[in-house]
Amino acid sequence: MMTSTRPSALAPHPPPGHRPSRHDLRPHRPRHRRAGPPRALLGAAAVVVLVVGLVLALTGGPSAPAVASVRITLPAWHAVAPGDPALPWPSAGESAVAVPSVGYAAQSGPEHAAPVASMTKVMTAYVILHDHPLATGSDGPRITVTAADAADYTTDIVTTQASVEIQSGEVLTERQALDGLLVHSANDLAFTLACWDAGSLSAFVAKMNSTAQSLGMDQTHFADASGYTPQSVSTPADLLKVASAAMADPAFAQAVAMPAVTLPVAGTVSSYTPLLPGGIDGTPGVVGVKSGYTTAAGGGDILAYQATVDGRPLTVLAAVTSLRGPSVLDTAGHLDLAVAQAAAAAVVPVPVVTAGEQVGTAQVPGATVPVVATSAATLLGWPGQRVRQTVVVTRHPVAGSRAGAPVGTALFTLGEQQVAVPVRTAGRLGDR
Repeated sequence: MMTSTRPSALAPHPPPGHRPSRHDLRPHRPRHRRAGPPRALLGAAAVVVLVVGLVLALTGGPSAPAVASVRITLPAWHAVAPGDPALPWPSAGESAVAVPSVGYAAQSGPEHAAPVASMTKVMTAYVILHDHPLATGSDGPRITVTAADAADYTTDIVTTQASVEIQSGEVLTERQALDGLLVHSANDLAFTLACWDAGSLSAFVAKMNSTAQSLGMDQTHFADASGYTPQSVSTPADLLKVASAAMADPAFAQAVAMPAVTLPVAGTVSSYTPLLPGGIDGTPGVVGVKSGYTTAAGGGDILAYQATVDGRPLTVLAAVTSLRGPSVLDTAGHLDLAVAQAAAAAVVPVPVVTAGEQVGTAQVPGATVPVVATSAATLLGWPGQRVRQTVVVTRHPVAGSRAGAPVGTALFTLGEQQVAVPVRTAGRLGDR
Protein backbone atom coordinates (compact mmCIF):
# COMPACT_ATOMS: atom_id res chain seq x y z
CA MET A 1 0.00 0.00 0.00
CA MET A 2 1.49 3.28 -0.98
CA THR A 3 1.58 6.22 1.43
CA SER A 4 0.28 9.48 0.07
CA THR A 5 2.68 12.42 0.24
CA ARG A 6 0.09 15.00 -0.70
CA PRO A 7 -0.13 17.77 1.82
CA SER A 8 -3.08 17.77 4.14
CA ALA A 9 -5.91 19.99 3.17
CA LEU A 10 -5.55 21.68 6.60
CA ALA A 11 -1.91 22.60 6.10
CA PRO A 12 -1.00 25.71 4.12
CA HIS A 13 0.63 25.22 0.83
CA PRO A 14 4.26 26.40 0.78
CA PRO A 15 5.18 28.84 -1.94
CA PRO A 16 6.95 27.53 -4.98
CA GLY A 17 10.65 26.86 -4.43
CA HIS A 18 10.29 26.87 -0.63
CA ARG A 19 12.39 24.43 1.34
CA PRO A 20 10.58 23.29 4.45
CA SER A 21 12.33 23.97 7.74
CA ARG A 22 11.89 22.15 10.96
CA HIS A 23 9.51 24.85 12.12
CA ASP A 24 7.33 24.22 9.12
CA LEU A 25 7.04 20.56 10.10
CA ARG A 26 5.55 21.33 13.63
CA PRO A 27 1.89 20.49 13.84
CA HIS A 28 -0.38 23.54 13.87
CA ARG A 29 -2.12 24.24 17.17
CA PRO A 30 -4.98 26.69 17.23
CA ARG A 31 -4.56 29.61 19.77
CA HIS A 32 -7.22 30.14 22.42
CA ARG A 33 -7.83 33.73 23.84
CA ARG A 34 -8.02 33.99 27.64
CA ALA A 35 -11.40 35.05 28.90
CA GLY A 36 -11.50 38.64 30.44
CA PRO A 37 -14.06 41.16 31.72
CA PRO A 38 -16.42 42.55 29.21
CA ARG A 39 -15.43 45.81 27.63
CA ALA A 40 -18.41 47.56 29.23
CA LEU A 41 -17.20 46.60 32.71
CA LEU A 42 -13.72 47.95 31.97
CA GLY A 43 -15.21 51.25 30.92
CA ALA A 44 -17.23 51.53 34.12
CA ALA A 45 -14.12 50.85 36.23
CA ALA A 46 -12.23 53.59 34.42
CA VAL A 47 -15.01 56.04 35.18
CA VAL A 48 -14.87 55.12 38.90
CA VAL A 49 -11.10 55.66 38.97
CA LEU A 50 -11.50 59.06 37.38
CA VAL A 51 -14.21 60.10 39.82
CA VAL A 52 -12.17 59.00 42.86
CA GLY A 53 -9.13 60.85 41.54
CA LEU A 54 -11.18 63.98 41.03
CA VAL A 55 -12.59 63.80 44.58
CA LEU A 56 -9.09 63.36 46.09
CA ALA A 57 -7.79 66.26 44.06
CA LEU A 58 -10.60 68.52 45.23
CA THR A 59 -10.40 67.52 48.92
CA GLY A 60 -6.60 67.54 49.23
CA GLY A 61 -6.13 63.83 49.49
CA PRO A 62 -6.74 61.61 52.48
CA SER A 63 -7.92 63.53 55.57
CA ALA A 64 -4.98 65.13 57.48
CA PRO A 65 -4.80 65.00 61.29
CA ALA A 66 -6.52 67.91 62.97
CA VAL A 67 -4.31 70.86 63.96
CA ALA A 68 -4.66 71.88 67.60
CA SER A 69 -5.85 75.29 68.65
CA VAL A 70 -3.62 76.72 71.40
CA ARG A 71 -5.11 78.89 74.14
CA ILE A 72 -2.81 80.82 76.50
CA THR A 73 -3.85 80.92 80.15
CA LEU A 74 -0.70 82.55 81.59
CA PRO A 75 -1.61 85.99 83.03
CA ALA A 76 0.00 89.00 81.33
CA TRP A 77 1.55 90.19 84.60
CA HIS A 78 3.09 88.65 87.70
CA ALA A 79 3.17 90.85 90.81
CA VAL A 80 6.27 91.02 92.98
CA ALA A 81 5.43 90.85 96.66
CA PRO A 82 4.60 94.36 97.91
CA GLY A 83 6.80 96.31 100.27
CA ASP A 84 8.18 99.76 101.02
CA PRO A 85 11.93 99.52 101.63
CA ALA A 86 13.34 102.50 103.47
CA LEU A 87 16.45 104.04 101.95
CA PRO A 88 18.89 106.22 103.96
CA TRP A 89 18.69 109.37 101.85
CA PRO A 90 21.25 112.05 102.69
CA SER A 91 19.96 115.00 104.69
CA ALA A 92 21.87 117.44 102.47
CA GLY A 93 22.24 117.79 98.73
CA GLU A 94 20.27 115.71 96.24
CA SER A 95 20.49 111.93 95.82
CA ALA A 96 19.22 109.17 93.53
CA VAL A 97 19.56 105.42 93.17
CA ALA A 98 19.05 103.02 90.27
CA VAL A 99 19.09 99.26 89.87
CA PRO A 100 19.17 99.01 86.07
CA SER A 101 18.77 95.25 85.77
CA VAL A 102 15.45 95.28 87.64
CA GLY A 103 14.26 98.57 86.16
CA TYR A 104 14.08 100.41 89.46
CA ALA A 105 15.02 104.05 90.07
CA ALA A 106 14.22 106.54 92.85
CA GLN A 107 15.36 109.92 94.11
CA SER A 108 15.50 111.61 97.48
CA GLY A 109 13.03 114.32 96.50
CA PRO A 110 12.31 116.95 93.85
CA GLU A 111 15.48 117.62 91.86
CA HIS A 112 16.87 120.82 90.42
CA ALA A 113 19.60 121.05 87.82
CA ALA A 114 22.86 122.17 89.40
CA PRO A 115 26.58 122.24 88.47
CA VAL A 116 28.01 118.73 88.60
CA ALA A 117 31.73 119.38 88.15
CA SER A 118 33.83 116.43 86.93
CA MET A 119 30.91 114.03 86.93
CA THR A 120 30.41 115.60 83.50
CA LYS A 121 33.32 113.44 82.31
CA VAL A 122 31.12 110.34 82.43
CA MET A 123 29.27 111.75 79.42
CA THR A 124 32.55 112.81 77.76
CA ALA A 125 33.91 109.27 77.97
CA TYR A 126 30.59 107.75 76.90
CA VAL A 127 30.50 109.85 73.71
CA ILE A 128 34.16 109.04 72.93
CA LEU A 129 33.57 105.31 73.33
CA HIS A 130 30.40 105.50 71.24
CA ASP A 131 32.32 107.15 68.41
CA HIS A 132 35.53 105.13 68.87
CA PRO A 133 34.70 101.77 70.52
CA LEU A 134 37.55 99.94 72.21
CA ALA A 135 37.63 96.20 71.70
CA THR A 136 38.78 94.02 74.58
CA GLY A 137 42.58 94.10 74.72
CA SER A 138 42.84 96.99 72.25
CA ASP A 139 44.31 100.38 73.17
CA GLY A 140 42.65 102.09 70.21
CA PRO A 141 43.99 104.80 67.91
CA ARG A 142 47.04 106.91 68.74
CA ILE A 143 46.37 110.55 69.64
CA THR A 144 49.09 113.15 69.22
CA VAL A 145 49.00 115.99 71.74
CA THR A 146 48.79 119.32 69.92
CA ALA A 147 50.16 122.72 70.89
CA ALA A 148 46.57 123.76 71.75
CA ASP A 149 46.28 120.75 74.08
CA ALA A 150 49.52 121.66 75.82
CA ALA A 151 48.35 125.27 76.18
CA ASP A 152 45.13 124.05 77.78
CA TYR A 153 47.23 122.12 80.33
CA THR A 154 49.09 125.32 81.18
CA THR A 155 45.78 127.10 81.72
CA ASP A 156 44.56 124.31 83.98
CA ILE A 157 47.68 124.60 86.14
CA VAL A 158 47.21 128.34 86.56
CA THR A 159 43.52 127.93 87.47
CA THR A 160 44.18 124.89 89.74
CA GLN A 161 42.05 122.57 87.64
CA ALA A 162 42.50 118.79 87.80
CA SER A 163 44.89 117.79 85.02
CA VAL A 164 47.75 115.53 84.03
CA GLU A 165 50.99 116.76 82.52
CA ILE A 166 51.04 116.55 78.74
CA GLN A 167 53.49 117.87 76.15
CA SER A 168 53.04 118.94 72.57
CA GLY A 169 53.94 116.02 70.31
CA GLU A 170 53.33 113.41 73.02
CA VAL A 171 51.47 110.35 71.77
CA LEU A 172 48.73 108.74 73.84
CA THR A 173 46.50 105.85 72.90
CA GLU A 174 42.78 106.36 73.22
CA ARG A 175 42.75 104.05 76.23
CA GLN A 176 45.51 106.03 77.97
CA ALA A 177 43.69 109.31 77.36
CA LEU A 178 40.44 107.85 78.73
CA ASP A 179 42.25 106.44 81.76
CA GLY A 180 43.72 109.86 82.52
CA LEU A 181 40.31 111.48 82.02
CA LEU A 182 38.40 109.08 84.29
CA VAL A 183 40.97 108.05 86.87
CA HIS A 184 42.69 111.38 87.58
CA SER A 185 39.82 113.54 86.26
CA ALA A 186 42.12 115.36 83.82
CA ASN A 187 40.45 118.46 82.40
CA ASP A 188 43.17 118.91 79.79
CA LEU A 189 42.56 115.39 78.46
CA ALA A 190 38.84 116.18 78.27
CA PHE A 191 39.77 119.03 75.92
CA THR A 192 42.20 116.82 73.97
CA LEU A 193 39.66 114.02 73.47
CA ALA A 194 36.86 116.41 72.54
CA CYS A 195 38.88 118.12 69.81
CA TRP A 196 40.25 114.80 68.55
CA ASP A 197 36.74 113.38 68.25
CA ALA A 198 34.74 116.32 66.88
CA GLY A 199 37.32 118.82 65.60
CA SER A 200 36.41 121.46 68.16
CA LEU A 201 35.18 121.72 71.73
CA SER A 202 31.89 123.32 70.68
CA ALA A 203 31.13 120.55 68.20
CA PHE A 204 31.82 117.93 70.84
CA VAL A 205 29.62 119.66 73.44
CA ALA A 206 26.79 119.60 70.90
CA LYS A 207 27.25 115.81 70.71
CA MET A 208 27.14 115.59 74.49
CA ASN A 209 23.83 117.43 74.68
CA SER A 210 22.31 115.43 71.84
CA THR A 211 23.32 112.20 73.60
CA ALA A 212 21.87 113.46 76.88
CA GLN A 213 18.51 114.01 75.20
CA SER A 214 18.60 110.54 73.66
CA LEU A 215 19.15 109.05 77.14
CA GLY A 216 16.22 110.96 78.61
CA MET A 217 18.39 113.34 80.65
CA ASP A 218 15.81 116.12 80.50
CA GLN A 219 17.33 118.28 83.25
CA THR A 220 20.86 118.18 81.88
CA HIS A 221 22.81 120.67 79.80
CA PHE A 222 26.54 120.61 79.14
CA ALA A 223 28.67 123.68 78.37
CA ASP A 224 32.09 121.99 78.34
CA ALA A 225 33.69 118.53 78.31
CA SER A 226 35.25 118.65 81.77
CA GLY A 227 32.56 120.13 84.04
CA TYR A 228 34.76 122.98 85.23
CA THR A 229 32.25 125.46 83.77
CA PRO A 230 29.31 126.04 86.18
CA GLN A 231 26.95 126.03 83.20
CA SER A 232 27.39 122.23 82.89
CA VAL A 233 24.40 121.18 85.01
CA SER A 234 22.50 117.99 85.74
CA THR A 235 20.72 116.06 88.51
CA PRO A 236 21.57 112.82 90.32
CA ALA A 237 18.80 110.91 88.53
CA ASP A 238 20.03 112.14 85.13
CA LEU A 239 23.64 111.31 85.95
CA LEU A 240 22.64 107.73 86.74
CA LYS A 241 21.15 107.38 83.26
CA VAL A 242 24.46 108.04 81.53
CA ALA A 243 26.39 106.14 84.20
CA SER A 244 24.22 103.06 83.60
CA ALA A 245 24.80 103.27 79.84
CA ALA A 246 28.54 103.85 80.26
CA MET A 247 29.06 101.01 82.74
CA ALA A 248 27.74 98.60 80.10
CA ASP A 249 30.94 99.32 78.12
CA PRO A 250 33.79 97.11 79.42
CA ALA A 251 36.44 99.73 78.56
CA PHE A 252 34.64 102.36 80.65
CA ALA A 253 33.96 99.97 83.54
CA GLN A 254 37.60 98.90 83.59
CA ALA A 255 38.88 102.49 83.70
CA VAL A 256 36.63 103.77 86.49
CA ALA A 257 37.50 100.82 88.73
CA MET A 258 41.23 101.65 88.78
CA PRO A 259 42.62 103.54 91.80
CA ALA A 260 45.63 104.75 89.77
CA VAL A 261 47.04 104.79 86.23
CA THR A 262 50.46 105.36 84.68
CA LEU A 263 50.80 107.69 81.68
CA PRO A 264 53.82 108.36 79.40
CA VAL A 265 54.73 111.88 80.63
CA ALA A 266 52.61 112.34 83.76
CA GLY A 267 53.72 109.05 85.30
CA THR A 268 51.49 107.41 87.92
CA VAL A 269 48.45 109.44 88.98
CA SER A 270 45.73 108.48 91.47
CA SER A 271 41.95 108.61 91.45
CA TYR A 272 39.92 111.17 93.39
CA THR A 273 36.93 108.78 93.48
CA PRO A 274 36.50 107.45 97.05
CA LEU A 275 36.09 103.85 98.23
CA LEU A 276 37.67 102.16 95.19
CA PRO A 277 39.28 98.81 96.11
CA GLY A 278 43.05 99.21 96.01
CA GLY A 279 42.80 102.77 97.27
CA ILE A 280 43.36 104.07 100.79
CA ASP A 281 39.73 103.64 101.82
CA GLY A 282 38.91 100.77 99.47
CA THR A 283 35.57 99.09 100.09
CA PRO A 284 34.58 95.63 98.81
CA GLY A 285 31.83 95.78 96.25
CA VAL A 286 32.57 99.31 95.00
CA VAL A 287 33.36 99.21 91.28
CA GLY A 288 33.43 102.93 90.29
CA VAL A 289 32.48 105.39 88.93
CA LYS A 290 33.30 109.16 89.23
CA SER A 291 33.47 112.00 91.72
CA GLY A 292 33.53 115.75 91.15
CA TYR A 293 34.22 119.00 92.95
CA THR A 294 34.31 122.69 92.13
CA THR A 295 33.54 125.74 94.24
CA ALA A 296 30.33 126.29 92.26
CA ALA A 297 29.20 122.65 92.31
CA GLY A 298 30.34 121.59 95.75
CA GLY A 299 31.13 117.90 96.05
CA GLY A 300 29.41 114.95 94.49
CA ASP A 301 29.92 111.32 93.56
CA ILE A 302 28.50 108.64 91.31
CA LEU A 303 29.06 105.18 92.77
CA ALA A 304 28.61 101.69 91.35
CA TYR A 305 28.19 98.92 93.91
CA GLN A 306 28.02 95.23 93.15
CA ALA A 307 26.20 92.79 95.43
CA THR A 308 25.00 89.21 95.16
CA VAL A 309 21.29 88.37 95.42
CA ASP A 310 20.02 84.80 95.13
CA GLY A 311 23.43 83.72 93.83
CA ARG A 312 23.55 86.21 90.96
CA PRO A 313 25.43 89.54 90.63
CA LEU A 314 23.50 92.78 91.03
CA THR A 315 24.83 96.26 90.26
CA VAL A 316 23.37 99.27 92.07
CA LEU A 317 24.15 102.87 91.10
CA ALA A 318 23.87 105.83 93.45
CA ALA A 319 24.62 109.53 92.99
CA VAL A 320 24.72 112.57 95.23
CA THR A 321 25.34 116.21 94.27
CA SER A 322 25.67 119.68 95.83
CA LEU A 323 27.33 118.69 99.09
CA ARG A 324 29.34 121.17 101.16
CA GLY A 325 31.81 120.82 103.96
CA PRO A 326 35.22 119.29 104.71
CA SER A 327 36.29 115.99 103.09
CA VAL A 328 33.30 116.41 100.81
CA LEU A 329 34.28 113.73 98.28
CA ASP A 330 34.78 111.12 100.98
CA THR A 331 31.44 112.11 102.53
CA ALA A 332 29.74 111.84 99.14
CA GLY A 333 31.15 108.36 98.59
CA HIS A 334 29.93 107.06 101.94
CA LEU A 335 26.47 108.55 101.48
CA ASP A 336 26.22 106.84 98.09
CA LEU A 337 27.43 103.55 99.55
CA ALA A 338 24.78 103.57 102.31
CA VAL A 339 21.98 104.13 99.79
CA ALA A 340 23.36 101.52 97.36
CA GLN A 341 23.74 98.85 100.03
CA ALA A 342 20.22 99.43 101.33
CA ALA A 343 18.84 99.21 97.82
CA ALA A 344 20.70 95.97 97.15
CA ALA A 345 19.28 94.48 100.35
CA ALA A 346 15.75 95.35 99.21
CA VAL A 347 15.97 93.43 95.93
CA VAL A 348 14.27 90.02 96.14
CA PRO A 349 14.25 86.84 94.03
CA VAL A 350 10.97 86.48 92.12
CA PRO A 351 10.00 82.92 91.06
CA VAL A 352 7.92 83.48 87.94
CA VAL A 353 7.27 79.90 86.80
CA THR A 354 7.88 76.34 88.00
CA ALA A 355 8.73 73.27 85.94
CA GLY A 356 5.48 71.67 84.75
CA GLU A 357 3.38 74.74 85.49
CA GLN A 358 0.48 75.11 83.05
CA VAL A 359 0.59 78.15 80.77
CA GLY A 360 -2.09 77.16 78.26
CA THR A 361 -3.96 74.34 76.51
CA ALA A 362 -3.83 72.58 73.15
CA GLN A 363 -7.16 71.27 71.82
CA VAL A 364 -8.36 69.08 68.95
CA PRO A 365 -11.86 67.67 68.55
CA GLY A 366 -12.37 65.25 71.41
CA ALA A 367 -9.13 65.98 73.28
CA THR A 368 -7.54 68.80 75.30
CA VAL A 369 -4.12 68.66 76.96
CA PRO A 370 -2.21 71.20 79.11
CA VAL A 371 0.68 73.22 77.69
CA VAL A 372 3.33 73.51 80.39
CA ALA A 373 6.68 75.17 81.10
CA THR A 374 9.61 72.80 80.81
CA SER A 375 11.72 74.43 83.54
CA ALA A 376 11.56 76.88 86.43
CA ALA A 377 12.61 80.52 86.13
CA THR A 378 13.43 83.27 88.65
CA LEU A 379 14.11 86.98 88.19
CA LEU A 380 15.23 89.67 90.61
CA GLY A 381 12.77 92.42 91.45
CA TRP A 382 11.91 95.35 93.65
CA PRO A 383 8.90 94.99 95.99
CA GLY A 384 5.68 96.01 94.26
CA GLN A 385 6.95 95.70 90.69
CA ARG A 386 5.24 93.63 87.98
CA VAL A 387 6.82 91.07 85.68
CA ARG A 388 5.62 91.06 82.05
CA GLN A 389 4.62 87.53 80.94
CA THR A 390 3.97 86.39 77.36
CA VAL A 391 3.85 83.11 75.47
CA VAL A 392 5.00 83.09 71.87
CA VAL A 393 3.37 80.16 70.00
CA THR A 394 5.64 78.91 67.22
CA ARG A 395 4.09 75.48 66.51
CA HIS A 396 0.61 73.99 66.66
CA PRO A 397 0.70 70.24 67.44
CA VAL A 398 -1.64 67.89 65.56
CA ALA A 399 -4.00 65.18 66.73
CA GLY A 400 -2.07 62.12 67.78
CA SER A 401 1.04 64.09 68.88
CA ARG A 402 2.81 62.52 71.81
CA ALA A 403 3.38 64.29 75.11
CA GLY A 404 6.21 66.81 74.90
CA ALA A 405 5.29 68.25 71.50
CA PRO A 406 6.88 71.72 71.27
CA VAL A 407 4.47 74.64 71.26
CA GLY A 408 6.57 77.79 71.80
CA THR A 409 8.33 79.90 74.42
CA ALA A 410 7.23 81.67 77.59
CA LEU A 411 8.99 85.03 78.08
CA PHE A 412 9.33 86.77 81.46
CA THR A 413 10.60 90.37 81.43
CA LEU A 414 11.51 92.82 84.18
CA GLY A 415 13.84 95.76 83.70
CA GLU A 416 16.85 94.59 81.68
CA GLN A 417 16.15 90.95 82.56
CA GLN A 418 14.41 88.50 80.25
CA VAL A 419 14.25 84.75 80.63
CA ALA A 420 12.84 82.36 78.01
CA VAL A 421 11.35 78.98 78.92
CA PRO A 422 10.28 76.41 76.26
CA VAL A 423 6.68 75.20 76.58
CA ARG A 424 5.35 71.79 75.45
CA THR A 425 2.28 69.62 75.64
CA ALA A 426 1.88 67.60 78.82
CA GLY A 427 0.07 64.59 77.31
CA ARG A 428 -0.85 62.77 74.12
CA LEU A 429 -3.19 64.86 72.01
CA GLY A 430 -5.96 62.31 71.25
CA ASP A 431 -5.72 59.99 68.23
CA ARG A 432 -5.23 60.56 64.56
